[in-house]
Amino acid sequence: MLESLHISNYALIDSIDITFHPGFNVITGETGAGKSIMLGALSLILGGRADTRVVTDPSAKSVIEAVFTVDDYPSLRDYCMEADLEWDDARCILRREIAPAGRSRAFVNDSPVPLSKLQAVAMRLIDIHSQHQNQLLATPEFQLNVIDILAGNEKRLAEYARRFATLREAIRRLKATRAMLERAREDEEYTRYQLEQIEELNLRPGEQEELERERDVQTNLSAIKTALGRAIGALSAADSNALGLIDTAIDSCSGLGDVLDINDDIPSRMESARIELADIASTLEGLDESLAADPAALAGIEERLSTIYSLCHRHHVDSSDDLLAIRDTLREKLRTLDSSDTQIALLEREARRAKALARETALEISEARKAEALRFAGKLRDTAMPLGMKNLQVEIRVIPADMGPTGIDSVQFMVAFNKNQPLMPVGSTASGGEVSRLMLSIKTIIASQVQLPSIIFDEIDTGVSGDVAHRMGEMMRSISRSIQVTAITHLPQVAAKGNSHFRVYKVDDENSTHTRISPLTPSERVTAIAAMLGGSDIGPAAIEAAKSLLNEQKQ
Repeated sequence: MLESLHISNYALIDSIDITFHPGFNVITGETGAGKSIMLGALSLILGGRADTRVVTDPSAKSVIEAVFTVDDYPSLRDYCMEADLEWDDARCILRREIAPAGRSRAFVNDSPVPLSKLQAVAMRLIDIHSQHQNQLLATPEFQLNVIDILAGNEKRLAEYARRFATLREAIRRLKATRAMLERAREDEEYTRYQLEQIEELNLRPGEQEELERERDVQTNLSAIKTALGRAIGALSAADSNALGLIDTAIDSCSGLGDVLDINDDIPSRMESARIELADIASTLEGLDESLAADPAALAGIEERLSTIYSLCHRHHVDSSDDLLAIRDTLREKLRTLDSSDTQIALLEREARRAKALARETALEISEARKAEALRFAGKLRDTAMPLGMKNLQVEIRVIPADMGPTGIDSVQFMVAFNKNQPLMPVGSTASGGEVSRLMLSIKTIIASQVQLPSIIFDEIDTGVSGDVAHRMGEMMRSISRSIQVTAITHLPQVAAKGNSHFRVYKVDDENSTHTRISPLTPSERVTAIAAMLGGSDIGPAAIEAAKSLLNEQKQ
């Protein structure tokens, strides 16, 4: 249950702390006192949109913190464990902070979490039924969700969502492949022409770079041979060359055995250097002999490079290696075309299998919906009839639909409130008061089956009075025997049914107006209900009437 609520620096609330109680809590107060502000703050715990305009003091953050008792709540514990959230067997603390600059942060048990996880935890702990939710009763999404909740379809829907996502991905791949193949077939002739052009060149990896080097050699042959001649002369051919000089050095050192350190081995080291230099000289001489001007070879190189450059320009690439990559791509494209029938058949088989699996789960969901629709229609009629709708007729229709994200059905709530009135969609026939009573009945059925720990009704009794208000109050009190119920109400018949009573009011200081909330003592409660009955003129009759209402609650 909701144990306590702290709100600070939020709209007209500078700081309030509320301790709730098990059973039936009621909150009353004049219009504009700030009840909706409290609910707006609490809705942030459920993932509501943060608005920096509610941060009153720009030097501090706005904080909303709700503490829930979670004894013996294994499903929430299991979710928190799976989601890697901090867990305490006694309490669950949810907090939302809004900085003046607009940044919003969420926490579960003092650990920062994404807003989606805060919302997922909060929705397992509390349901806030605000006035605008009455309008949801007419929407197909809400009606379908009610039936799924009562049918216990949560796990089936999760499995269906996975299978439907697989189906959509299989269809996407199939469509994309078909489109790709269609484009490829349109370009097949041109693709084969491009491939033939590249294959005719019979390119080798690195060929362009190799040809460019050979061209540079032929073009600069004179300068190259001159340089080689100087190098060869310096090493071995000139009158005074390196090999001759090193021979002289070796001969000179041969007579210095007594002077040189034997460990230095100077003659052997010079002989090694001589062998290396002689090998270098031989290599250069061989290179010099191999280089000869060949105008025909140069022309052939230039022609080959020109062909390569032209094809590179046509394909907007820089080298022959890039052309080889294009060749491989074109080959793969044509191979894909050649095997397209097999590929499409495989993808179609995958899509059919995914659809069969999704439909299998969708049929299970549909059967559960149909069974629950029959049960729920009876439950809703029996629950709502005592609320002044004795002629109520209800039919819940499960209508076949195209396979979609929620299955293969749509749901429609059909009602009639008077004798001989045809069944009509609830959104086109129910008045505001009737919608309120139907919504309370639906929430009562859901609460009794789902066992949500806490529920808040925000003026769900709008549009009713008298005996119907009394019966709605009795219904909420009945729900509170199994879960915690908090009702924000303007009706004394409902307020008198509560086990605990809080009053919301405004106070002014020198600078601003503030919203406050306080629990009422028994005597204060009599006065508050008398004011709800008689307005500002609280006379003895109103006091007695308030006492009478409160005494009924004790019975």
